[in-house]
Amino acid sequence: MSLRFIRRRENFRCENCGTEVVGDGYTNHCSACLYSKHVDVNPGDRMHNCKGLMEPISIEQKKGGYIIVHRCTKCGTEKRNRVAKNDSIDAVMAVASAFARQAREVGP
Repeated sequence: MSLRFIRRRENFRCENCGTEVVGDGYTNHCSACLYSKHVDVNPGDRMHNCKGLMEPISIEQKKGGYIIVHRCTKCGTEKRNRVAKNDSIDAVMAVASAFARQAREVGP
């Protein structure tokens, strides 16, 4: 099965916070709260049956940029997506802080 990206310009209302998001063809999460939706098998295909909310659970640094790690609240699948230029820096910092706090509580 191919992992070919399908670019779709789609606007949507975030199911977590209600923000109206204007898509640019690469948009896959809300820029205000960083939540996404589990809709793709392959990027952009909209073929997944789950349709659960994808909660941002951590932020990773990769190749000079940052990645949001999402976990589906319905099925538990995890996916990684780049932080977009228009994402709320406050939301990115809140996810990173919550992840760091949780890691300290759990320990090594």
